[in-house]
Amino acid sequence: MKTVLVLNMGMKSIRSFIFREDGRKLAGAAMPLTSAINDKRVEQDASEWWEKALQVMGKSIREAGIKTLDAITVTASASCLVCLDKEGEPLAPVMMVSDKRAQGEAEEISRLTEFAEVREKTGLAMSSSLLLPKILWVKHHAEEVFKQTVYFFTPNAYLLYRLCGRPVTDCLDAEKFHYSQAGGKYPEKLLRILGISLDFLPQVAEIGTSVGVLPEKMKSTFALKGVTEVVASSYDAICSFFGSGVADEGEASDVSGTVTVFRTMSYKHICNKGEAKVYESLYRPEDARIVGGSNNLGGGLIEWAKQCYYQNEPYPYEVMEKEAAETAIGANGLIFLPYLLGERTPIWNDDARGVFFGLERMHTRKDMTRAVFESAGFIDLDMKAAIEETGIKIKQVRLSGGLARLNLISQLKADILGLDTLVLSEFETTSTGAAMLAFIGLGVFSGVKEAAKSFVKVRMIIKPDMENHAKYLHIYRLFKSTYEVLRPQYKKRLQMLEEIRTDREVCIENL
Repeated sequence: MKTVLVLNMGMKSIRSFIFREDGRKLAGAAMPLTSAINDKRVEQDASEWWEKALQVMGKSIREAGIKTLDAITVTASASCLVCLDKEGEPLAPVMMVSDKRAQGEAEEISRLTEFAEVREKTGLAMSSSLLLPKILWVKHHAEEVFKQTVYFFTPNAYLLYRLCGRPVTDCLDAEKFHYSQAGGKYPEKLLRILGISLDFLPQVAEIGTSVGVLPEKMKSTFALKGVTEVVASSYDAICSFFGSGVADEGEASDVSGTVTVFRTMSYKHICNKGEAKVYESLYRPEDARIVGGSNNLGGGLIEWAKQCYYQNEPYPYEVMEKEAAETAIGANGLIFLPYLLGERTPIWNDDARGVFFGLERMHTRKDMTRAVFESAGFIDLDMKAAIEETGIKIKQVRLSGGLARLNLISQLKADILGLDTLVLSEFETTSTGAAMLAFIGLGVFSGVKEAAKSFVKVRMIIKPDMENHAKYLHIYRLFKSTYEVLRPQYKKRLQMLEEIRTDREVCIENL
């Protein structure tokens, strides 16, 4: 029976899981990652990634007690910029996806006539969360790093490179550089205008293909025998979608780890009216389009609330859930805008920040926690509305990720969405999806539907309370209008900060 190791790097931790082709998880190991946060800056250390990757892979292989491994695959956060020198070593901290320093560069690229053609081909608007603006920021503000860089990589590309020595990533991960699957190439004309060499970007492979083999030295480190293929799966949001078992139109997945990823499937090209609010990614092997997007914080909101209000609790999540359940729908008139790190899908506003609206003397931490919990549901409703603007109708949602461990939040999401909500048995759907794609690549399964039969199980189905749903729609309308009223104030806030602040302290966090 074939085995696959999945190296999964998220915002908070790096994990290694070993799967058998029947869906059984043989072993797993995880280590936390640290982030440096200061205003618009969000950074991690790629050297820490690799050091801990070796540790978790070694631990999981030893725990599984295996001597052979058919394949290793990597799934990691997308749109994070890794700059490598000619020795393959990082030249600077990694600019993470939620880093917003490249806002000006994103606006600069958006104004170029050469970008209009790229936008038409890829359907992808320009944003500071993407990679070309980040590379341009390095060119403008870290000239020596730019001059010494030989490879501009994503985390997927970096980890694949460390595993097999080939500078490569999959086609969906490459889209974050505005790679066009239809044309099969990067935007060469735009890259020339920006002064970015095509040679410095990763090669592109189809999902499920072998991109190399594990070298003898590394096999010796892990005491492995035989040939171990290195197989391209894709970045974490795509893998988690497949690991949720979505196989039909009308189904959607909500995977809430540090961020919330909300996506659905369509077999036709979507029609974005006006400025696109959601992504469309083509999974070529099945001619299926994955539609939706990721925000900046999902489960990360709960971590923030825990750090603020529950630091001294021995069992913080249990207390948070209990207290939030004791508070009325609508948190006694308190609404939370969850934009602590700005926002991606669907509002695409780097300047937005978090707000408690309606705070009164009577409110307690229970109400504030309830408002944060409910905001997690409003995030889903916002993404669902943006997807349905394209003509897709969502009828059911599958929940996974760490946030799905909190039953109250799962019920809130069902009530807010007004849909049947399936909570999956396996919360770690990113690794599950990556394993499924690797096994498909190895020829074990013919496609995603067949793989899902072995890998995906439903733990419970939550029916929405439609009376609560009607109440939440009223609250959601105020949630949306509060944001719209505040939108112009966010830029004024930035202007104020520029005038009054001194350098803010760098905060070291586990997101």
